[in-house]
Amino acid sequence: MLADGLGSGVKANILATLTSQIIVTMLREGATMQEAVETIAGTLPVCSVRKVAYSTFSVLQITDEGEAYLVEFDNPFCLYVRGGQLVQLPCEYREFAGKGVYESRFRVQPGDSLTLVSDGVVYAGVGQTLNFGWTWESVADWLVRTVTPSMSALRLASLLSQAVYDLYMGQCGDDSTVLCVRVQPRRAVSLLASPPKDPDRDADMVGAFMRAPGRKVVCGGSSANMVGRELGLPVTTELTYSDPSIPPIGHIKGIDLVTEGVLTMARTLELLRGAQDAAQSDAPFKRLDEDNGAARLARLLLEDCTHLQLFVGTAINPAHQNPNLPTDLSIKFRLIDELAAELERLGKTIERQYF
Repeated sequence: MLADGLGSGVKANILATLTSQIIVTMLREGATMQEAVETIAGTLPVCSVRKVAYSTFSVLQITDEGEAYLVEFDNPFCLYVRGGQLVQLPCEYREFAGKGVYESRFRVQPGDSLTLVSDGVVYAGVGQTLNFGWTWESVADWLVRTVTPSMSALRLASLLSQAVYDLYMGQCGDDSTVLCVRVQPRRAVSLLASPPKDPDRDADMVGAFMRAPGRKVVCGGSSANMVGRELGLPVTTELTYSDPSIPPIGHIKGIDLVTEGVLTMARTLELLRGAQDAAQSDAPFKRLDEDNGAARLARLLLEDCTHLQLFVGTAINPAHQNPNLPTDLSIKFRLIDELAAELERLGKTIERQYF
């Protein structure tokens, strides 16, 4: 859901927020689009200056089976890229409560990219860097050139926002909102952190971890030694690394990524939070692309993971204790909880098993 309120500033924010919350809530509760639009028409407060209540909106629904439904009212049309080509969506014009909307029904495929923008994006740079603004066609060309198969929706939204910000020369003349969707198949990642409290359960934990689907990550030296021992495989450590503040990664045959524990997870959490705030700078994504354990883990969780299964051992490492906290509250456990919360905020599905 993307909404753009009339004008700018606080009033526009209120109009857009009301519009998005009402429509999303009604659709989730089973209302039709026509009922939602009629509610909007009768609910939005009237501007005392312009004497109208107005907010544009675009609503995109995609099912797990790939069925997509798009409704657009006065926003720029959806920019749909598939296989490096712009896709023209068939649409039907309808009127709901006196408002003319365009409806589209279609099927999406893995790898597709769908971008919704407010008109501040297509008018970026008007009268400054560009005579007539960026234009919808130019935004479409930019997306076709920029989208890659592995690019996450968050990275794409950040890059597009930065381009708009640059065209406005840092002084946006209109609210500019970007919403990006990447269609992906399920991508599972299993992450093991910390051995079990009872050493007799080491084999159970490693067995469950190895049977889980998807890519495998082990965080922590003691965790890596346990996995290597139970699998009968050596654990090796890289001797060279690019960032002296992040311990080097290790290697176990059959495991996709082996990292140190607390320091690496803390930096991973910092990188994920930074990526969500990368609206006017690409610095957070440059850090995400560095070659160290934390950047590799953050990149994997952000761009190659839709479902994360956490295997958490409850053994306490004395080195991870803060003397000012209760003895049963490990720093590593708090990092795992914060990491899971951050990934859920990014739309990932999280499951946990404790040992």
